Amino acid sequence: MREVDGNGWVKLPDGSRRWGVYGAAGLLLYARDMAGTGHVLLQHRAGWTHMGGMWGIPGGARNRDETPLEAAVREFREEVSGDLEGYTVLGAHEHDLDVWRYDTFLASVPDLRPYRAANTESEEIRWVPVADTTALPLLPAFRTAWPRLHADLVAAVSLAEPGTSASG
Repeated sequence: MREVDGNGWVKLPDGSRRWGVYGAAGLLLYARDMAGTGHVLLQHRAGWTHMGGMWGIPGGARNRDETPLEAAVREFREEVSGDLEGYTVLGAHEHDLDVWRYDTFLASVPDLRPYRAANTESEEIRWVPVADTTALPLLPAFRTAWPRLHADLVAAVSLAEPGTSASG
């Protein structure tokens, strides 16, 4: 594994801090089960991590030489064990705070393939039905972004598969 030069905190003008000297990125993975119900792959953060015990998506600090998508995929592969081959990018959401930004990539895989935690940053990696996502204790930034991410996911899946939706 290469050196991660983007690790570190960035202080925002409001005094809050965000992880990732060059910003951060994550991958919101989507798939359908055999009954056609849409699911997203979520990460239950380990208690020792920043905002531990909450749910979000695999992601983290971007390195200087990476695109946001490269960072999202690298972070996914560091935090999640399982086959990511054959994923399709459905869209992207950029949360830009001028001095720092987080890029979320909406992506799909053709099935609910098995995934598990690849390192100690996760308590659990789980496919969650889209309709049940907000019932979990979500990271505040993910909870705030979820309505927009969900709408973008519904639109992307509907375009990719006419007559379908991501809601269930």
